[in-house]
Amino acid sequence: MSIIETHELRKVFKSRRGPVEAVRGVNLSVEQGEIFGFLGPNGAGKTTTLRILATLLDPTSGSAKVAGYDLLKQPKKVRERIGYVSQSGGVEVAATARENLILQGRLYGMHKHDAQQRATLLIKDLELEAFADRPASGYSGGQKRRLDIALGMVHTPALLFLDEPTTGLDPQSRARMWDEVRKMREVGTTVFLTTHYLEEADALCDRLAIIDGGRIVANGTPNELKREIAGDAVVLGLDAHNGARKKAHSLLEQQPFVREVMPIENGLRLYVESGEQALPNILRTLDGAQLALSSISLHRPSLDDVFLHKTGRSLREVEE
Repeated sequence: MSIIETHELRKVFKSRRGPVEAVRGVNLSVEQGEIFGFLGPNGAGKTTTLRILATLLDPTSGSAKVAGYDLLKQPKKVRERIGYVSQSGGVEVAATARENLILQGRLYGMHKHDAQQRATLLIKDLELEAFADRPASGYSGGQKRRLDIALGMVHTPALLFLDEPTTGLDPQSRARMWDEVRKMREVGTTVFLTTHYLEEADALCDRLAIIDGGRIVANGTPNELKREIAGDAVVLGLDAHNGARKKAHSLLEQQPFVREVMPIENGLRLYVESGEQALPNILRTLDGAQLALSSISLHRPSLDDVFLHKTGRSLREVEE
């Protein structure tokens, strides 16, 4: 059963230079109880789409149903059923975690006693006990982020939106946050998260959509998307300024063991049937043309390969 259905969602912003189309006809279907990822570089339209679905922005055109309600006709009903955690968070740093949670519950119309009980449960579930009664101004980034998620969960939403939930966190805090997100799925909460971290999308999401320039360029499970890139990827380090990359490109695209050749910033990326068997042939071909390599690497297709294949750019390079 779908908890989010969108049809041709668009958002156009006005600017001094003219209209900017941030979201260009987004069609999405998110199933109840899954972790759904929205993967793309900064500025791709992830946050704008999420803010539309959370009723914080009106779409310029298009339609959507969120948590069973029409986004445009029943926004109040949508807000009652969803939780939203922004990139910047919503913690009141002068208050304690417990005070933050009780206040959030009261804002959702909960009786004071119920809000207190819910706060106690979330403090336990998200392991906030050690600092729950200290002002949030002294919390670490990971502690604040866990409190942000608790605030989004106070009213037991059917659907939780997380905008870049692990940005700025150290690897240990990020891994812990992944565990918390998985726990939400286990209790039946649908999680819709945006991210520009390839590893996060691969490890955490049941399904994902890749967005670039406001358009969905691919969607499916991480494994389905990677299977679209058949074979192995070989990355060659070549000088792009002395003609070596261009010559190697022309030479290798003619070889029967090479399926596809793509130029990258510091060389070439090849897609081959079997990397182990292709490597000796690649080296012999380049050596015969007196083309020197600065590096060579072999790896299985990744989500970055999918992004590169769909957009012509590497997500890692775009972010850098």
